[in-house]
Amino acid sequence: MGLLTGALPDFPWDTLTPFAQVARAHERGIVDFSVGTPVDPTPAVVREALVAAADSPGYPQTHGTPALREAVVRWFARRRGVAGLDPAGVLPTVGSKELVGLLPSLLGLGAGDVVLHPAVAYPTYDVGARLAGASPQPCADPAARLAEGSGDVRLVWLNSPANPHGAVLGVDELAAVVAAAREAARRDGRPVVVASDECYAELAWDEPWVREGVPSILDPRVTGGDVSDLLAVYSLSKQSNLAGYRAAFVAGDPALVGRLLETRKHIGMIVPGPVQAAMTVALDDDEHVAQQRERYRARRVLLRAALQDAGYVVDESAAGLYLWVRPEGGQDCWQTVADLAGLGILVAPGSFYGPAGAGHVRVALTGSDELIAEAAARLRGA
Repeated sequence: MGLLTGALPDFPWDTLTPFAQVARAHERGIVDFSVGTPVDPTPAVVREALVAAADSPGYPQTHGTPALREAVVRWFARRRGVAGLDPAGVLPTVGSKELVGLLPSLLGLGAGDVVLHPAVAYPTYDVGARLAGASPQPCADPAARLAEGSGDVRLVWLNSPANPHGAVLGVDELAAVVAAAREAARRDGRPVVVASDECYAELAWDEPWVREGVPSILDPRVTGGDVSDLLAVYSLSKQSNLAGYRAAFVAGDPALVGRLLETRKHIGMIVPGPVQAAMTVALDDDEHVAQQRERYRARRVLLRAALQDAGYVVDESAAGLYLWVRPEGGQDCWQTVADLAGLGILVAPGSFYGPAGAGHVRVALTGSDELIAEAAARLRGA
């Protein structure tokens, strides 16, 4: 199989259409919490940078401008506890989803290669493996799976903070996966890449993550100072309301990033120049991130309390843009979707993220203050 012939699942959100119709029929209209798309304004400082760079007649740099890559290095040192990152190991991407979906193919994986991903996970990890002709495998304990010694695992996806449930992997958990991957590579004579999707790292709600920060796969406590075969994926969509800009990057092992860069040069996968300029400014400005974090914090407090008052349980949800919700006593996620649609509230069923999620629904915090308040009122009224 390859990029054009791999069998792909149906796009899951299409199956929500009947429930969206029910929610839209509510007398006060639909409150859509089914997707995590930002709704707040793009910060003025970022928009100004985009406009200032709008006269951009030449081709942009696939590797990203030196200014952008150095801004990423500064951001990792300032916000993630990762000092001394090599700018050569930074590469802007057209949003993070394309990198997640294409990484197995860009690494040259194929038949016989296994891609591990979390047991409850964003569907694109699975899709990316299928596109490459590799085998996706949900896995709750990748370190143990690597220790089995089968030699077929070539890529391990981690996601912390996790979409959909918001759990965070600590330093010890991350380090255990990195150590197991390196031992497997030594044993089998083939590299095992560990890629960590960390797009929600600036949105921590529970301790110790608020105080200490969410650790990165590139944290020296995890890597021992060696980032070989390690990649961190990050997006500015969430922290800076830049989903429409498709502004993201991957960072880590310079040799590995160099391989990705060469392929992307051939196929023209380039972040537009004005977007690169806007990203540079966004990464150096912490004030707008703090303001956006506070918006989401207030919305989370209100919506979580209303769900709990209505008889729902919120599990995990230590960080990120979602609440991982189930009814007291439990039931299938699709029944919960139907119950909430009857209130005009649309949410995503946990089964979208694998069978292990079938008892929960994912409720996004990406509604305006007015819509969050409206949903809370409906939940309490019910």
